[in-house]
Amino acid sequence: MTDTAAANTGSQTRSIVVEEVFPHAPELVWKVLTDGELITRVLMPPSGFAPVPGTQFTFRTKPAGRWDGTIQCQVLEVVPCEKLVYSWKGGHADNIGYGSLLDTIVTWSLSPAADGATRLRLEHGGFELPRNETAFTTMSGGWKTVVPRIAPLLDEFD
Repeated sequence: MTDTAAANTGSQTRSIVVEEVFPHAPELVWKVLTDGELITRVLMPPSGFAPVPGTQFTFRTKPAGRWDGTIQCQVLEVVPCEKLVYSWKGGHADNIGYGSLLDTIVTWSLSPAADGATRLRLEHGGFELPRNETAFTTMSGGWKTVVPRIAPLLDEFD
């Protein structure tokens, strides 16, 4: 995981980073990251997702306080078989802990590894501490279980 200090705010901004190498071509890893049915099997069902910049979509999770559990996302950058970036916003300003206001960025990066394998790097950045401490802690563990779920899906393509 990576930490960065936020300028002049007294808060700290942190990122979650998870990397894994899959013995599969980037095209297959990309398919898992950009196909709604496969995303559902790895993460949760997206509503309205398309790997096209500007596309707005949502995920739904457990509500808390004044937050209805909707994660608002927008595709920010797409480089086929190399990079997918989207915003990840949720929570409510009145919530403390789970469901606090969250405005972050998810970046999936693919790069070649030895013998035709693909290195996948997930970075979920922009967690403002202490406000997003609960989300950061929970999602740090969550992403470490999500990324390995990609492997069995890739094996289905063999």
